Amino acid sequence: MNVQFKNARILKTNPNHSFEILDGELWVKGNEICYIGDGKDTERVTDNAPIAWENPIDCQGNLLIPGFKNAHTHTPMTFLRSYADDMPLQDWLTKQVFPKEAQLTEADVYWLDILGVMEYLTSGITSNFDMYLFPLANAKAFRDCGFRSVQTSGVNNFSYSVKEVEEHYLAVNEMGELNSFILGFHGEYTTSREIMEGLSDLAHKYKSPIYLHNAETKREVEECKDRWGMTPTQITESLGLYDFGGGGYHMVHMEEADYEIMKKRNLFAVTNPCSNLKLASGIAPIKRFLDEGISVAIGTDGPASNNALDFFREMYLMTALAKVREMDASCVSAEEVLYAATAGGAYAMHLMDCDCLAEGKKADLVMIDLKQPNMQPENNLVKNLVYSGSKSNVKLTMINGQILYEDHNFHIGFDPEEIYARANAIIRRMK
Repeated sequence: MNVQFKNARILKTNPNHSFEILDGELWVKGNEICYIGDGKDTERVTDNAPIAWENPIDCQGNLLIPGFKNAHTHTPMTFLRSYADDMPLQDWLTKQVFPKEAQLTEADVYWLDILGVMEYLTSGITSNFDMYLFPLANAKAFRDCGFRSVQTSGVNNFSYSVKEVEEHYLAVNEMGELNSFILGFHGEYTTSREIMEGLSDLAHKYKSPIYLHNAETKREVEECKDRWGMTPTQITESLGLYDFGGGGYHMVHMEEADYEIMKKRNLFAVTNPCSNLKLASGIAPIKRFLDEGISVAIGTDGPASNNALDFFREMYLMTALAKVREMDASCVSAEEVLYAATAGGAYAMHLMDCDCLAEGKKADLVMIDLKQPNMQPENNLVKNLVYSGSKSNVKLTMINGQILYEDHNFHIGFDPEEIYARANAIIRRMK
């Protein structure tokens, strides 16, 4: 599809984590951005041959931004939204989540993924970093919707084997440009040393990063120290799991040696503010990560522990909680938050051509409706996005050059009412 966005405000990302707003046009040819400018120098990309626009769009002064990268998700857990709530993490997992997940089929996961994709699109999310059962079914659902997804393994003592993880890694990475797979496992507290060592061997074989739930709760860290005399970050480092990078989800309860490992291995800290609040896990040390030069990305976690897949809420809480934690209203600026939500997530997920709006980058972008009260006046559009923005401001979501959501309508090839009915039938079937 060739799409011309005219009369746009365009968010330019700078390497120092700052942003600029440009006025002009953005052109999409196929699945890439081919032009950004004021419209007066277009001959450099057209060779004076006019482009046949399939869909010229007048942005009417609205803002184009890079799509949000949801760097930690369990998408099919849409079926447990508002089902298993108001419980501590360990009880929530063992008494509610795991027993229900054991009843899921591949077909269930496919339809539940599509429900999650619909919610992502309404929030301006153009890619996710997903950990769940049935990776091939997940990949097919994401591909069928036109959604960009990176998966990582959630292998643990109760699901799959290292051999099966390798099979998933190879298969998903061959399923087209919208799907990729990075090695990982659920967490130290659910995974044997034997499995972790096997994954370390795989990481070295394929030179893959490793991701896992890490230091989410104080109990998790203390029990790990009882087992190994080390924190989760330290035991996983000792097994060579980070020799090719990676990172952790949550990263709330950190010790001094953990920060040093993260810096040494260039690990990513993926923060999940809403989930951590709802499960009373704690507040991640975001300011310390940034001060230490540790890369930060943002994830919603799953819809069973959040319960919404709303990136505006995550961005606001990332900065607000950091300010309260440090008792410093000046820390973790809106610019740092927006950078983590876009470029930071892209780098964590190895989506190097989806990090910003620039010529040659993938056309994964969002149009933000500025013609609403919460985005006025336009004193600072970046701060408006982080501090006052909401899902209601998402006017259009494009992935890989295809408009999948526009003005509250989905263009993913599925009837929303069918998806809602299937999701309800799945949970009603379970005992």
